[in-house]
Amino acid sequence: MAFPLRGPEASFFEVLDQHRASLLAALRRGGEEPAGGGMRLASSSEVLSSIEKIIQDIVTSLARNEAPAFTIDNRSSWENIKFEDSVGLHMVSHCTTRKIKSDSPKSVKNFALILKIFSMIYKLVQSNTYATKRDIYYTDSQLFGNQTVVDNIINDISCMLKVPRRSLHILSTSKGLIAGDLKYLEEDGTKVNCTRATAVAVPSNIQGIQNLITDAKFLLIVEKDATFQRLLDDNFCNKMSPCIMVTGKGVPDLNTRLLVKKLWDTFHIPVFTLVDADPHGIEIMCIYKYGSMAMSFEAHNLTVPAIRWLGLLPSDIKRLNIPKGTLIPLTKRDQMKLDSILKRPYITCQPFWRKEMEIMADSKMKAEIQALTFLSSDYLSRVYLPNKLKFGGWI
Repeated sequence: MAFPLRGPEASFFEVLDQHRASLLAALRRGGEEPAGGGMRLASSSEVLSSIEKIIQDIVTSLARNEAPAFTIDNRSSWENIKFEDSVGLHMVSHCTTRKIKSDSPKSVKNFALILKIFSMIYKLVQSNTYATKRDIYYTDSQLFGNQTVVDNIINDISCMLKVPRRSLHILSTSKGLIAGDLKYLEEDGTKVNCTRATAVAVPSNIQGIQNLITDAKFLLIVEKDATFQRLLDDNFCNKMSPCIMVTGKGVPDLNTRLLVKKLWDTFHIPVFTLVDADPHGIEIMCIYKYGSMAMSFEAHNLTVPAIRWLGLLPSDIKRLNIPKGTLIPLTKRDQMKLDSILKRPYITCQPFWRKEMEIMADSKMKAEIQALTFLSSDYLSRVYLPNKLKFGGWI
């Protein structure tokens, strides 16, 4: 199946258009976003007041000769996570909490680090300046120990204050890329055109981009950068024009997830994932679609439950006669990950996903997208994806 440079005939997109019509119908029925959902951007004065109240509580505890403590919602327990098909994983309104105590040897350092980062956030908001998580880590890398400590504390503070990270004046360094039929204006007025030959970096301030323009028929999320680059080399965006491609280069960063969510909210075009037929790829797809426990407090701003699994499906391995020599045995860790995903609440409403994962579990084998190159070097862009998109091969 070959297509001209400017994309396939209009009839190619008939099944895609029908899929979009069903998504729009679901939106009109009110099934996509519940009322009152989502964290709103808080004003600087609100953030400052919230921090001041927390510090005041610490001072009050000290005045009473009591050891101050931070109370944080417990995001590591499934008991505190609720699943809704229209939202994904989000925190229950009255969840259990954990305390970071200043008089406990186990948590006193973490208490001090939280206090330090609160101080830094206060200064950032007060001066209307911004910093990346990396900037914060390097203010005292020896004290923090590693970047993950800073990342976790910032998420805890965001959850405590019930505001998105952007309101804390903390930015993430984007690692994701975007290409295809999309133009937009950045907050500083820079015009961005993603139709050029090379991919564009996902912006660090997704809330600030505006005037988004596209005629795209679909958005394809590609798990791995290597696959994304190969599709660019194969001129996939032009052959399947108009479309948009995004990659988070593995587990997606916050900005890539925010961008996918913004594109869905703005255009309501079909969104598909292209991931390896392995537990890690399925996990990444689930993060885009349903979110994660760690960021469940901000689910309404991040999840896109309308996402569909385009490939690589475990059932495709047998259907396409991919040789066993290109397959990889599941490790014990893979099997544990697969078992964990199968027990998650959202799998009950995804019987086709369950079937695919059971095929993987029974075969005890996994496959990378690159396994398709055995059929031909450009099989992915020339045959596999076009046929999937034309005939509705998603679940």
